Amino acid sequence: METIFTKIIKGEIPCYKVAENEHFFAFLDISPIAYGHTLVVSKLQNDYIFDLNDNQIADLMVFAKKVAVAVEKNVTCKRIGIAVIGLEVPHTHIHLVPISNVSDLDFKKERVQVSKEEMINLATKISASFME
Repeated sequence: METIFTKIIKGEIPCYKVAENEHFFAFLDISPIAYGHTLVVSKLQNDYIFDLNDNQIADLMVFAKKVAVAVEKNVTCKRIGIAVIGLEVPHTHIHLVPISNVSDLDFKKERVQVSKEEMINLATKISASFME
C-alpha cells in the first residue's frame, strides 16, 4: 500500500518541494513545529529507517545534510535539529527542524502557522540554496 509520501513523490499530492535526487525527496512539512521544518524522504518505500542497508542510510544522511545546510541559509536558527520518529507515516523519513533551544524540537508543541505564500517563497529559497 502506498503511503502519503509515495503519493507526494509521484506528484499525486502537491507539496513544497525543496530538493530531489534519484533516491531522495525533501519538502516542507505542512504542519511544522518550526518555520522551515523540512522532511527528507527515501523514494524507496519502506517503513523503518533501520531496515535500510548501510549505504542507503549513509546516502540518506548525506542528502539530508545538504538539505539542512540549505535550510539553515534561509531560516534564522542556531542549528538544524534532526529527528527520526517513524510512527506517524510508515515510510522512512527524517525531520530537519530549525532550532535555537532544545525545547524547539518538541513535537507536542503547537504547530507554527505559515501561509501558502510564505511556504512557496521559503521552498523556492531553500531549493536555490540546495542547488548551489
